[in-house]
Amino acid sequence: MTAETGTCWLCARPLGRRIEWHHPVPRSRGGRETVPLHPICHRTIHAQFSNAELARMAASAEALLQSEEICRFVKWVAAKPPDFHAPTARRRQGERSA
Repeated sequence: MTAETGTCWLCARPLGRRIEWHHPVPRSRGGRETVPLHPICHRTIHAQFSNAELARMAASAEALLQSEEICRFVKWVAAKPPDFHAPTARRRQGERSA
């Protein structure tokens, strides 16, 4: 999914007025490619995964969706408008992603 199609890389909803660009493989881990996301989707990714975890996922939205937290978030946000915003909860220190 790309900006050309006007959809979010993570949730596949239409993009709104605000678009954030995410490096699926973090820049600190050599990533160069960027993908468009809603701000809430971008914050949710970074609240759930460290850069090391993201690098291991090989730049795949499908890999992120294997996480119960991300899958639950995508289902929840599916019916929200493109410019929907809500506070993003960070995972508690010591919790591990699935």
